[in-house]
Amino acid sequence: MKEFDEKKNLKKKLQSNLSKDEIISKAFQYHLQGNIAEASKYYQFFINQGFKDHRIFLNSGEILKDLGRLEEAEIWIRRAIAIKPDYTIGYNNLGNILRAINKLKEAESCYLKAIALNPDFTKAYYNLSTLTFTDENKIWQKKLLSERFLINKSKNDQINIFFARANIFHKRKNFKESAQCLKLANKLKILIHPSNAASLLKKSKSLLIESNKANLNFKKQKNNLQSIFIVGMPRSGTTLAESIVSMNSEVLDLGEINAFERSFKEWKEKKGKVDLVDLYVQRINKTLKSHITTNKWLYNYQYAGIISSQIPNSKIIYCYRNPLDNILSIYRTNFAKDNEYSSSLIDCAIIYLNHKQMMKEYKKRFPENIYDLNYDLLVKNPNQEIKSLINWLGWKWNNAYLNPHLNKRSVFTASDVQIRSKINSKSIGGWKNYEEMLKPAIKIITQEDEYKNLEG
Repeated sequence: MKEFDEKKNLKKKLQSNLSKDEIISKAFQYHLQGNIAEASKYYQFFINQGFKDHRIFLNSGEILKDLGRLEEAEIWIRRAIAIKPDYTIGYNNLGNILRAINKLKEAESCYLKAIALNPDFTKAYYNLSTLTFTDENKIWQKKLLSERFLINKSKNDQINIFFARANIFHKRKNFKESAQCLKLANKLKILIHPSNAASLLKKSKSLLIESNKANLNFKKQKNNLQSIFIVGMPRSGTTLAESIVSMNSEVLDLGEINAFERSFKEWKEKKGKVDLVDLYVQRINKTLKSHITTNKWLYNYQYAGIISSQIPNSKIIYCYRNPLDNILSIYRTNFAKDNEYSSSLIDCAIIYLNHKQMMKEYKKRFPENIYDLNYDLLVKNPNQEIKSLINWLGWKWNNAYLNPHLNKRSVFTASDVQIRSKINSKSIGGWKNYEEMLKPAIKIITQEDEYKNLEG
């Protein structure tokens, strides 16, 4: 197996006299600390010693998955399962990889296997609820909806259960029951993961000030790399935009990679002695195989001014949609991390308005660098809107852009299932089914003149 950090040699020589258990202990310690580079070294060392352990193989697979090396990740997770055939987490995680590569039926089988091994494994129930299922799946749904299923469950398990139930009721068009489950799920979730709205607002303000500084108002044409940044709120159509753009065979989609923010922080530490564009190119260069890249780290909208002034040949595609549809979709999603405000409808509305204001300001400054992509218009009239986008990018037209559902790329977002279907407008206006639940957000959103007529 290739080393996870893609280097030929480890940065430091590991002690060859460590026992199997000591290597495992150190690897897990680093992994829990979030030090993936060090954890990877110990996982690699463990494997090179000829040791076998299902946990090591699983974690190795998860790291490879995060690096986008899904074929390798699948191999190692399957090896973990081979060692431990009753490995519930192994089957669940394998399902996550299979759904990312559009093997949805195989993914479903893995989740069902996880439940068969452990009928109380709530993550698998939630994952199943996000797939397109038929009435053949009544057994697991019946268990999930049983009140007894909540007995002796942890708060995290209850969160998975209520989000899963909400998905089932939503698909049954029982929106009242779905709303009740969503409120229970998010009420629990925000207790465990407090909202990060205040920090996001503070960050937006500081970066707006930063982008005004004189030393940012220049650009060096140093290479022919075209960097496309796809930004916006979660669940705003960014995955669809990325799928459309990456139908161009010359495009390398980097996915949701937080490379620019890290490059910016390094640039600040070095007090601008190195060009920001050089730091960014170096950071993405490990995977660079094309002169056109897409970066879909959503919160790069906060850096839109800095990107526009500092990254040569950069383009920003700003995705947005009806605020209430967007807020509903965010509130319905059980995000793993980074979107803690999503459990508060009020905070969702505040962040939505703030991000709109930010992008409006940056569009004034850099009108030629930012493209507004309205999701609602896109799904209603894809032919016209996609042609307009491709024309703005300056690319030659190809009918393949009209069929992003045929894109074979891997997708690791909350839209991974929907993106496999043809473009459709089914979700437009869906907020009206949850109007009562959304009242706290509606009150805030409709205070803005642009949205005062959204109600009713």
